[in-house]
Amino acid sequence: MRGIVGIVLCVLLAVSLCGVASAKDVKTIKIGVLCDLSGPLSTYGNDIKKTLTIAQKNIDEYFKKHGLPYKVEFYFEDTQVNPTIALQKIQTLYSKGIRLIIGPMGSGEVANIKDFVNSNKIIIISPSSTAIPKLIGCTKPSDKKFIFRFVATDDFQTKAIADELKDVGIKAVVILYVGNAWGKGLYECIKPRLEKYGIEIKDVIPYDQNTADFTPYIQKMTNDVNDLLKKFKPNEIGIVAFSYEEVANLLAQIPDNSILFKVLWFGCDGCAKSDQVINVAKKKPQVINIGLYSTLFDSKGPAYAELKKEYQEMGYGETPYQYALNAYDAAWVLCLAYVELMNKTGGKYDPDLMAELIPKVTENYSKGVYGVEPVTGYIKLNKWNDRASGDYAIWFVSEKCEWEKAGVWHYKNETITWIHKPSLPKQVTTPATTPQKTPTKKGPGFEIVPAVLGLIGVAYLLRRRA
Repeated sequence: MRGIVGIVLCVLLAVSLCGVASAKDVKTIKIGVLCDLSGPLSTYGNDIKKTLTIAQKNIDEYFKKHGLPYKVEFYFEDTQVNPTIALQKIQTLYSKGIRLIIGPMGSGEVANIKDFVNSNKIIIISPSSTAIPKLIGCTKPSDKKFIFRFVATDDFQTKAIADELKDVGIKAVVILYVGNAWGKGLYECIKPRLEKYGIEIKDVIPYDQNTADFTPYIQKMTNDVNDLLKKFKPNEIGIVAFSYEEVANLLAQIPDNSILFKVLWFGCDGCAKSDQVINVAKKKPQVINIGLYSTLFDSKGPAYAELKKEYQEMGYGETPYQYALNAYDAAWVLCLAYVELMNKTGGKYDPDLMAELIPKVTENYSKGVYGVEPVTGYIKLNKWNDRASGDYAIWFVSEKCEWEKAGVWHYKNETITWIHKPSLPKQVTTPATTPQKTPTKKGPGFEIVPAVLGLIGVAYLLRRRA
């Protein structure tokens, strides 16, 4: 009897030891996330963080289901879209042994960390950096060997914005842009397109991203619009804002009766669907009237519906923003590429081979080869490792004080399907009070006439009685 019990105990111990060994054999894929959690892109950065918590759960379940000895862990760092902070944060992550990064969000950040990334062979996939390669310091594709971006670049977006302006009938614009690589890149990309369409650029106004007082810029824009009104109708003039969410602070500082609220405004992916803009619009109805028609990369794939459902179940909101969707796909690609790398090298990390694998894994992931599909649709990378596919939605601040879709720009034929075509804003005025009628005073010459006539009448009657 003791022999049987002993055998059973030995078997149980062996099973227990095997379980411990299996747990120890599970390798953690460490991925750093550089995103804005408290700055001008915090609406999108916090959404990325929420969505990646879902990605972590789904990826871990995938590994378990397929018997793969891996799990993923994300390390979030707040960069505030500040290039200097971004460099400090990626250095911190590197010191912790992290070689895979999702982010950063801004092109200025990417430009500032580029040399550190390349010299240390760190793989980064940005979900939202859109400046063309030369503006982040890359003159040839090899400069971007370790830098990937899962969003279309600004040469795509500015096509959409220029077509938007042309469709609406805008003939002259004032361009305001945040003074960094991203803002400057958008201006440089759209300039030749506007010239091609015969749209006059009255003025180009760069501003400091960290400014708190927009008064000088507001005055300059006001002067520009007043000058344009001597030549064009209000519905032919537009303001183009290449800004992050600080455009909300700008709008809040414009006087309610300003001429700037009597023309249409056009934004971009830095402010589209911004919560901060909506907060200002709730207090300032003039913001609703200008529309702030803003383009945002828009690409949904087969797995989007399921992720949206999980997002809602987590209580995060209605749906993730596009940048969060891009980050979600980036997480999957990094993990799948890492597993392939380990299989090829026998468990040794090789950054050069990892960089070579990512485009191939991205293509296979897009095709559903791994049994899981992208949430952003087919991801086609060009020779610069940048995404070269996808449409742009055009969002605007509606009368409900909500972001609603105004239309979609289709990249395949460069046309726009409008749902709500922009039109000249209604003018918001303070309700006029009904003027009180002031009683008309009769002059003294008129008032004495009845009195005199009365006295004459009395005298006449008295004489008759006499």
